[in-house]
Amino acid sequence: MPRARRAKKVEARRKREFTYRGHTLPELQAMSLEQLASILTARARRSIRRGFNTETSEFFERLRSTPKEKVVRTHCRDALVLPDHVGRRVAVHNGKTFTEVEIRPEMIGHYYGEFSLTRRFEKHSGPGVGATRSSKFMPLK
Repeated sequence: MPRARRAKKVEARRKREFTYRGHTLPELQAMSLEQLASILTARARRSIRRGFNTETSEFFERLRSTPKEKVVRTHCRDALVLPDHVGRRVAVHNGKTFTEVEIRPEMIGHYYGEFSLTRRFEKHSGPGVGATRSSKFMPLK
C-alpha cells in the first residue's frame, strides 16, 4: 500500500468522532438515566435499575458540585462511569493509595475500580545463597 494512501487512512481514523453503540457523547449526556441504561451492558443496566447506594450517590453529587479542574477522591470503586463524568479527574483508592484517573468517553459503562488496579506485578530475582540445596555449600567469593 502506498505511503500517502496509508497516511490518509490513519488521518481518517484519528478524526473519527467517539460513539457508544451509535450515540455520540453529546447525545449520551442529554439522555436520562433510564434511556442510558437501555443501551448499556447488562451489568451496568442492573446497577442502574437497582439504584445507587448512599456512598455512590454522595460521590456522584460531590462530582457534580466540584469544578471540572479539581480532582475528586473516592473509595467508591463500584460506581459507574456516566457520560456527565467525562473530562473530570477522579482519584480512586486502590487499597493503599489514590490512583488519579482522567475520565475519557471510552470509559462510559465501566466501573471506577477497573482503572485503579489493586494488585501489582512483583518480579522476583533469582534465589539467594542457601535457598536451594545446591547453593548451600557455595563459597561466598
